[in-house]
Amino acid sequence: MIHITTIGYFFLVVFGAFIGLLGSVMGVGGGVFIVPLLVLVFNIPIQNAIAVSLISIIATSSAVASVNVEKGLANVRLGIVMELTMAAGSIAGALLMSHLPTKIVSLAFSIFLFPVSASMYLKSRKKIVVSNFKQERTSPIGGTFFDPASGQNISYKAERMPLAILFSFFAGALSGLLGLGGGVVQVPVMNILCKIPIKAAAATSNFMIGVSAAASALIFYKKGYVISDISFYVSLGTLFGSFLGMKFLYKAKSEKIQTLFSVLIFIVAIRMIFKSL
Repeated sequence: MIHITTIGYFFLVVFGAFIGLLGSVMGVGGGVFIVPLLVLVFNIPIQNAIAVSLISIIATSSAVASVNVEKGLANVRLGIVMELTMAAGSIAGALLMSHLPTKIVSLAFSIFLFPVSASMYLKSRKKIVVSNFKQERTSPIGGTFFDPASGQNISYKAERMPLAILFSFFAGALSGLLGLGGGVVQVPVMNILCKIPIKAAAATSNFMIGVSAAASALIFYKKGYVISDISFYVSLGTLFGSFLGMKFLYKAKSEKIQTLFSVLIFIVAIRMIFKSL
């Protein structure tokens, strides 16, 4: 039986708030931090930790999705298209979790993250050209949003959608298999591959990850892995942090968010390599 003190529950709420802030700003669920914390600090089995992580991802996504849609940051059409394969991948990952060698999956994924981190960092160093014109779209999926940091409207169109949809399945599988939420893959795919501005990519990722997390969380729940009290306190913190993070996302400079995200991906890659060895 897992026993956590009152101080432990307080720490879970505070930590959840930090994860919620981080997740809402960068479009990631925060599972890459929640899972190792629960396993290493609270000695919770990995399956239970992943289940708690997925519940907190649902809370983060639910808190910020509607606001981001209202502000025009989240691209609903893009999110729905990519969510279909992401949810399918999430279910597949959750079902295969007990059959696949997770250490090999973690190692392969961590190696993949290094060039992604470098690419996003180099992109953040370049001067961002803001579009403020009526755009002729060759892609059926695009959007426009107002960026307070630059004081201008930014228009964009999604490129290389077939390849992005394939990566979306991969992101969903990682969500179900490792409890990462999928945003750590989705945001770079949309930003680098599809040429979606980082703010729109993060907001659209938050719109998507809740659905895929719910799909795999249901499987974990049926298997009895969800710990209700721990899930409640972590989710309570993530809800609070998510509301703070939305304000930061809307006003922050895009290049700063890209730099932070590249550092986050690098940390994730290092942690997953040590975990898989």
